[in-house]
Amino acid sequence: MASVLRAHDFLRHLEPPVATGTQSAEPEHAGTGNPYLAARREWDERYGNLITRERNWRRMALLCSLTTIIAIGGLVRVSSQSHVVPFVVALDSLGRTVAAGAATEASVADDRLKRAMVFSWIENLRMVTTDGVAQRRAIDRVYAHIASGAQAQAFISEFYRNDPPQKRAQNETVSVEVRSVLPTSERTFEVEWREVTRDLYGAVKSQEHWKASLTMAINPPKDERLARINPLGIYVTNASWGKVL
Repeated sequence: MASVLRAHDFLRHLEPPVATGTQSAEPEHAGTGNPYLAARREWDERYGNLITRERNWRRMALLCSLTTIIAIGGLVRVSSQSHVVPFVVALDSLGRTVAAGAATEASVADDRLKRAMVFSWIENLRMVTTDGVAQRRAIDRVYAHIASGAQAQAFISEFYRNDPPQKRAQNETVSVEVRSVLPTSERTFEVEWREVTRDLYGAVKSQEHWKASLTMAINPPKDERLARINPLGIYVTNASWGKVL
């Protein structure tokens, strides 16, 4: 009997243990107690949405900046290409249309501007008037259109010294009528004019015809003072004239 009991106990020890429900469930829930997994889950829940929103905000800010830059560039391009052309209508004393057309911008190199300057320069240079203020202003306008240090400056200064208009104005006056201004080259013009000399009572004393050759240079003004006295920057560099017989 004792031998039979010992054999039964031996066989019972050889049988594998039976797994219970509690033992089988432990591996499934073993991770719930892991502090690293819990911290990661807490991080994702608390800061994950903030990081996502910040990334989206940065993308939107970059998109808005690019849109603004493109819009500004387009406005600058459009504004640089657009221009307004004025339409000029000339009327007579009765309000009737004499001429009309689009105004075109004239550059300083335009011969019409040079000829207009020569007209007024010759008139101011050769005129003689009893009005001392007007005579002084005419001389100032002459020197305002002479290049500093040029041949014309010495030539005109010598002319005024030899025949000062203030002295001539004590006995007579001289009016100038420019007849023609013709370009002989890109920088040189030939001018013809008539001078009428009168006494202080207005009687004509003599009439003379003159011809001059003027060479000019263009130097646009760089400050307000020069812009006031010579806005176009046209200067006479060489001058010579003589009486036409």
